[in-house]
Amino acid sequence: MNINLQLQSQLPLNYTKRDILTSPCQTNSCKILLLGSGELGREVIIQAQRLGMATVAVDRYENAPAQQVAHKSYTIDMLDGDAVRHVVELEKPSAIVCEIEAINLDMLMRLEKEGWPVRPNAKAVWITMNRERSRDMIAKAGVPTSKYIYVDTEDADEFKKAVEKMGYPCVSKAIMSSSGHGSYFIKTPKDIEPARLTALKDARGSGTRAIIEEYIDFDTEVTELAVRHLDENGKIVTSFPRPIGHYQIDGDYHASWQSPNVTEYLPWKPEDVGSKFKPDEDLAKKAERKIYKAAKKITGVLGGLGVFGVELFVKAEDGKVQVLGNECSPRPHDTGMVTFMSHMIGMNEGALHLRAISGLPVPARTNEDGYRIIDPIMPASSHVIKAGCGGWDPEFRGIWNAGNTPGVNVYLFGKPNVSYDPKAPKDVHRRLGITLAMGKNVLDAKNKAEVSAHKIEMRTRQFKKWITQDNTLDARKKHLQ
Repeated sequence: MNINLQLQSQLPLNYTKRDILTSPCQTNSCKILLLGSGELGREVIIQAQRLGMATVAVDRYENAPAQQVAHKSYTIDMLDGDAVRHVVELEKPSAIVCEIEAINLDMLMRLEKEGWPVRPNAKAVWITMNRERSRDMIAKAGVPTSKYIYVDTEDADEFKKAVEKMGYPCVSKAIMSSSGHGSYFIKTPKDIEPARLTALKDARGSGTRAIIEEYIDFDTEVTELAVRHLDENGKIVTSFPRPIGHYQIDGDYHASWQSPNVTEYLPWKPEDVGSKFKPDEDLAKKAERKIYKAAKKITGVLGGLGVFGVELFVKAEDGKVQVLGNECSPRPHDTGMVTFMSHMIGMNEGALHLRAISGLPVPARTNEDGYRIIDPIMPASSHVIKAGCGGWDPEFRGIWNAGNTPGVNVYLFGKPNVSYDPKAPKDVHRRLGITLAMGKNVLDAKNKAEVSAHKIEMRTRQFKKWITQDNTLDARKKHLQ
């Protein structure tokens, strides 16, 4: 009996249903090894522990958010393939879960080829870490995108010609980057050189390629958390939480929202529904249907099991809805943290990812169009708590005021420091937490989360003055209140 338990719980996770779980850190435990240990991985670790799995968190710096809650942790350079192999062979995990793309991809592919189960799979990580491969993948999936041109960021003349060919305004993005790093909104010719230098400076590794994209005047931007998992028959299927609306500043998530009633925020932003536009259930359903269709196509090309954060643009005009592909992450998405409030316990994006990669059930209902839907239980919103200054030992003040509104929760990630630049001590941008709010509708929740987030002040050892994110560059560029 003990041998059977070990065979079914400890061996590498494959594409079969899992019906046996154990206690963690035993000889027969299922073990999850996380490469990248940020706030998204932290939730995956917590969900794994609730199901009795052993957890190992790996990151490039000590005391990363997921390392703080894992059973074991390692601090290595994940671009060093030998270091990655050392940890994998030492721990012998049941699954290797990629939380970031900044991993030695050659080693990841070799490990997968040798039989180590990489989730969702090494190919998906390889494609999505590079905007050129990612954009080509979306086109291969048959999902429309904005117009785009690839350029060499070391060639100023080539960069300028590409921008002029695309026209103003347009957007430049470093091919090798994420979370808004290396992106620039180009309004006039004066922005061309700053955009090129930003793409060159903020690219991951030694990347010298960028993509110049047509600016799309979309009505709203959404993330679809497509969940590829096994059904009761052991077949890979895709289930869909309701679309998550969000907005970004400089390419980085700033707020997100979700509701059981998509008419509150589709196909327009919540603040536009009921003010600029009359709520339109038919258009909302058209948008929702096209979002699911696009996300299923994109994740079908990537393959594997897990949650995929599919970013899409939505535009409505003359009774028609257009959905354009933007990017995809092969893991839970920062905008999806709203599900910590909008979904029932055990069904947020971290839990869905853990269930999917483990062969555990992901219950969903089938709608009239045949899509498997994972419904939220309430309208909710998230809003970032951005670093107002840089330095070590961050402190937060105003928690009482921020969290004293019914339906509001403050969530701090526990990051030990904020990169400090004495020349720009306020403009550091690092996301240190979020506020979560429920409301009578999406707009109510969105306003609560935003107001609460901006009540929180912070300081560090190097920057003694209490400061809110109202004083950051983000807030000066765009603030919706």
